Amino acid sequence: MKEYLNVLCTSPLFSGIDKTDLDYMLKCLSARKASYTKDEYILSAGDAIKDVGIVLCGSVNIIKEDFWGNRAILTKVQSGEMFGEAFAFANIQKLPVSAVAAEKAEVLFVDFGKITTTCSSACLFHSRLIQNILKILASKNIMLTQKLEHIVKRTTREKLLSYLSEQAIKSGSNTFSIPFNRQELADYLSVDRSAMSKELCKLRDEGILEFHKNNFKLAKEY
Repeated sequence: MKEYLNVLCTSPLFSGIDKTDLDYMLKCLSARKASYTKDEYILSAGDAIKDVGIVLCGSVNIIKEDFWGNRAILTKVQSGEMFGEAFAFANIQKLPVSAVAAEKAEVLFVDFGKITTTCSSACLFHSRLIQNILKILASKNIMLTQKLEHIVKRTTREKLLSYLSEQAIKSGSNTFSIPFNRQELADYLSVDRSAMSKELCKLRDEGILEFHKNNFKLAKEY
């Protein structure tokens, strides 16, 4: 676990916790590590959830699939970020979503009950962890609200421009990278990939943007 200490120190869950306390804390939380290959399911819809995951390396897509297997990406979880905490906190008996490795990934699982319940040793870090969990839940609620702003747009063009505008503002530059490939972006915005690709080409031909793979540049005037 030592090779991932720097990642854990940057995780919002462990914000404000001294690096020297991490090893003891992880033992207290019954932490365990697991490895996954690209497209492997980490959690499946219908599973019971007890542990929450922290991505140590790679990335994880949180997806919702319908009866026919069509999927929508709710969010991508990057290194240092956590997933599953909202459902564990709400005591959901069966997960309504799945977590899938977007690439080769290492995930640290911790017992959620031990995060929110003071242990017999009365570890000082528990109150800090609870504060951090509440901040994470609030941040993810804001993030989902922002996503709704994109997907409620009526056309593929409007959804793309809404999302790319947000990414440019977030990066503080008109040149930026996004965390999705083309299929993932289409799944995230709930649009057809082919139609989205055509719209991107139209926006490029109109001089509104430039792109190469997941790198984008927006025109400063539109």
